[in-house]
Amino acid sequence: MITSLVTGGAGFIGSHVVKHCLDMQHRVVVLDDLSGGFEDHIPEGAIFIKGSITDEVLVAELFANYKFDYVYHLAAYAAEGLSHFIRRFNYNNNLVGSINLINESVKHKVKCFVFTSSIAVYGAGQLPMREDMVPQPEDPYGVSKYAVELDLKAAHEMFGLNYVVFRPHNVYGENQNIGDKYRNVIGIFMNQIMQGLPLTIFGDGTQTRAFSYIDDVAIPIAKSVDTPAAFNQVFNIGADKPYSVNELATVVSDALNAEVKINHLQARNEVMHAYSDHSKAHSVFGQGSGISLKEGITRMADWAKRVGARKSKEFSNIEIHEKLPQGWEQITANNPAVPA
Repeated sequence: MITSLVTGGAGFIGSHVVKHCLDMQHRVVVLDDLSGGFEDHIPEGAIFIKGSITDEVLVAELFANYKFDYVYHLAAYAAEGLSHFIRRFNYNNNLVGSINLINESVKHKVKCFVFTSSIAVYGAGQLPMREDMVPQPEDPYGVSKYAVELDLKAAHEMFGLNYVVFRPHNVYGENQNIGDKYRNVIGIFMNQIMQGLPLTIFGDGTQTRAFSYIDDVAIPIAKSVDTPAAFNQVFNIGADKPYSVNELATVVSDALNAEVKINHLQARNEVMHAYSDHSKAHSVFGQGSGISLKEGITRMADWAKRVGARKSKEFSNIEIHEKLPQGWEQITANNPAVPA
């Protein structure tokens, strides 16, 4: 039987990848520290190990015990905007933890290492983003993701470790952590609406993103290990059509049958426009699901109404407090390590 490790398998994208791997008859081991995921999101039939990819002893034990054929690495702290202020935490979790997995994959002759990167590696001003562009990440999150990509390429050239890199963007759908106030704008909007709060938008809302329904991302990721043409390649993956955040607010409000007020906050340091070219992925994996933004958000809204609103958790491990975006200042107020 094929045995696969899915890191971050209790999280949003990871839990969907686990489901599809189980459908492919893999024995699936999930490694997740539950910092952003939920144990009840893990599909029945998977083996759950609570722990972190930063625990190199635990990672080594898992590889020795389970003899993984494939590794799907989705564990990350993916708050891109927050990464400027949690640099050490970002690199420990998103880079050093990834290297622990790559080391063991080389030692144990893993057949393929599937890595979920991000379009954050591209930076600004490269539209549409294509895989043949030279990445120029502008935040620590993007830097860490690109560093892992480079390390996988080096590990392949030195040791023959096959890999597939996916660069998804703005993914949404069922199982998303709608209680995370620092990332996932669709989940943030839904959580705010269900709590009767105004929607918060940084800047004037004209920034654009191509919001990607989960099926357009999780299915190709899971099936990539059975697609030899994907090996040692990088793929943009997700939706093709960009929408402004203002347009998004309207679609989400309509899906929840809500009339809401919008609270515009000061613009933060972020890429204004981000969307990718997906012709390479389409040539290898075929066309996407065809699920429109309206349909995808309706599906997610139906799920969100069933699970209910969730209280946002403050991130208390801030390392740099200067220039925190408006609305995040309470992080400092709630952090006893910061002088009053």
